[in-house]
Amino acid sequence: MSKLSVAEAAEKFKVSKEAIHNRIRRGSLDCAIEHGIKYVLIDEPAEVKTEIANDKYYAYIEDENLSLKNKVKELEGQNLSLRDQKEKMLIEEKKKIEQIYKDRDEQLKQVLHTITSKFLPHLQEEEIIQESIEDIVDVEELSSEPISLKKFLKLKAYKPAKRQRIKNRFKRLIGQDDRVFRRSGKVFIDPIKYDYKDLLSE
Repeated sequence: MSKLSVAEAAEKFKVSKEAIHNRIRRGSLDCAIEHGIKYVLIDEPAEVKTEIANDKYYAYIEDENLSLKNKVKELEGQNLSLRDQKEKMLIEEKKKIEQIYKDRDEQLKQVLHTITSKFLPHLQEEEIIQESIEDIVDVEELSSEPISLKKFLKLKAYKPAKRQRIKNRFKRLIGQDDRVFRRSGKVFIDPIKYDYKDLLSE
């Protein structure tokens, strides 16, 4: 049995001093302390070789783990960036669509104004324009998901009094009609799936 200092043992096995101390703590290497100095006791070379191989394996696993952690952080950063880009694109598209419908409504008002002023002077112009706008709210403006009754009525551009009457009509049907339901305290409907003409007509 040979006796080596920690530094000598580290040099012999081509590992760090910390690795030698780790083996001593794990009990895979024997040690003795003489005059306050720690010595490593080497007995069977076969076990030492196995321990060296284990150290290399542990070091490899640690390197791979660190590499995977870095890769995960990189992918998380890319995912966050893609989400931000997608959200920005959706906001821009939403603004474009809103502007398109706004321009369309303005054009429609101008056309209806011309018609009512020239051909239908006996009717109230504003009522005709309002009713026509109500009728042209098409399915493209509505989501494929259920929509809140409040948002739906805003899209239909009803006058306040009419909007309130319709709200009351819908609320009375909650729990009685599958077309109307409550979610998070709000009244929801599904205009894509169901027809509500019977509830919207005066």
